[in-house]
Amino acid sequence: MRRFLVLLLCLGLWTIETADGIEADRSLNPGLQALAQEFFSWRAIQQPASGDDIPRVERPDGWVPDWSPAALTRYRADYQGFLARLDSLDNSGWSKADQVDARLLRAAILRVRWELDVLRSPHRNPLFYIDQTLGSVFELLIISSPITPQRAENIVLRLEAFPDLTQAAYTNLDQAVRPFSRAAITMLAGIDERLKKMRVALQLHFPEELRERMQRATRGAVSALQAYARWLRSADPIMTDEFSAGTDAYSFFLANVALIPHTPGELLAQGRLAWERAVTFDTLEKNRNASLESPAIFDDLQAQIDTSRRMEGRIRQFLEAHNLMTVPSWLKRYLNRPLPDYLAPLAFMGVTDDLTSETRLDEHAISYVPDPSSDLPYFHLASAQDPRPLIVHEGVPGHYFQLAQSWKNPDPVRRRYIDSGANEGIGFYVEEMLLQAGLFDDSPKTRETIYSFMRLRALRVEVDIRLATGDFTIEQAGAYLARTVPMDLETATQEAVFFAFNPGQAISYQIGALQINRFLSDARLDLKEEFSLRHFHDSLMQNGNVPIALQRWEYLDRADEIKRLDEMAEKTNAVTGK
Repeated sequence: MRRFLVLLLCLGLWTIETADGIEADRSLNPGLQALAQEFFSWRAIQQPASGDDIPRVERPDGWVPDWSPAALTRYRADYQGFLARLDSLDNSGWSKADQVDARLLRAAILRVRWELDVLRSPHRNPLFYIDQTLGSVFELLIISSPITPQRAENIVLRLEAFPDLTQAAYTNLDQAVRPFSRAAITMLAGIDERLKKMRVALQLHFPEELRERMQRATRGAVSALQAYARWLRSADPIMTDEFSAGTDAYSFFLANVALIPHTPGELLAQGRLAWERAVTFDTLEKNRNASLESPAIFDDLQAQIDTSRRMEGRIRQFLEAHNLMTVPSWLKRYLNRPLPDYLAPLAFMGVTDDLTSETRLDEHAISYVPDPSSDLPYFHLASAQDPRPLIVHEGVPGHYFQLAQSWKNPDPVRRRYIDSGANEGIGFYVEEMLLQAGLFDDSPKTRETIYSFMRLRALRVEVDIRLATGDFTIEQAGAYLARTVPMDLETATQEAVFFAFNPGQAISYQIGALQINRFLSDARLDLKEEFSLRHFHDSLMQNGNVPIALQRWEYLDRADEIKRLDEMAEKTNAVTGK
């Protein structure tokens, strides 16, 4: 029977069907849920802006980033307070679902510790302040619905905050890392022209009464960023080249934040085996297709957009026809659009997807795409030939499909906890799942694209870990990716920089997919003839924000990975003193 969750609003309960088919009513634990609600509301204000499309959060109107020294002191006290309150809750008699929620909340709180006190991003990473300035505006520009007067006001407020943010950087960056600083300087080259183009394009969408204020705010933003770039250049001689987090810190992240029950060495071995497998399959596919020509690039953007829409619909039909998973009737579409003129100048700030949100499930998800060309970077070039691989990963049944269902989860903790580990694992898993299920049987060259993606995701494990442990420089990592995937050096270097200042993110694709493979294999063994692939996938998607080790524990009552996580956490906390 299909797994389902029905929220019983009048009773504060919902019905959940477990893996063995037994139905049980679960009530929300009031104390835990109240603490989680308070934390996630706080986190929406405190969470740093990021170019990643998975952890984006909705901010309250009027919000501006605050990374002043006083705010940093306050944030540290706040997260320690949340942790103490979680530890003080009486957990006697908690259901397994409540225990999962508590572990999620702890991991979310410890992510704040990871950001502030382990990575120390506000103190070490000059790129951090580009994310908090330009990135905070990018968060608003990426939203695909029409710009309302309130959103226009929010854009202006964030532009007006640039001088205060860069002023905070001058004080906070007492351990600045030279490679990150130089990357920040490169990003800010030509920022005056970029923001001018953004401002001119936004004028058409802004209320008349805000236009003059936006002009002033943009001039102030440009001045602040240019002064920041000059300051970074002047401080270059006294910066450090040491950017790696270190093995102990990385182990802390795995055990306490990502909830991945493996050591860095074990993950390196897994990544290497996955790489060898991907290369083997890629080689066999290329040999099979040796006489075939590469698919043509779309003649124009409209042709790509129209084809993408048709293909997205066919993928939905394929999922249902092959009994792979349920496509909810309420789920909106994942569509392509041209880059808006006001977004194009800041498109370099992150993934140009609007995956909607918990409050915007009635809107289509939108992927902004450039004009098709043979000169496009790695992922955009693949889509200019066949949009399906990225539709699968980013849209259906990947990120949008999963996030939308998770945002409907009746448990608020599971709606709002997002780490990106499970999410990216699912996005990668469904690529290979649909390859094996036959979606790409009509296009041998697209199968080559999927295998190329597999090679990249496997290599990211090695690059992420070796950057974090100090075995790779950023230049070495970029060159290694470019040569070995292969891919263009520009994209490879951009990936290496992102991985270097965001350790742990790049492993999530491959390691998450491997965890799902194990989860599925165990489910088949445990449930035998009762196993349903559709049922398994439906549960995976609805709980897709939850780390796979916790999903496996709850779904199959297998506690081995939970025990391993607890052992790892105890060791890493002893080493790090946390």
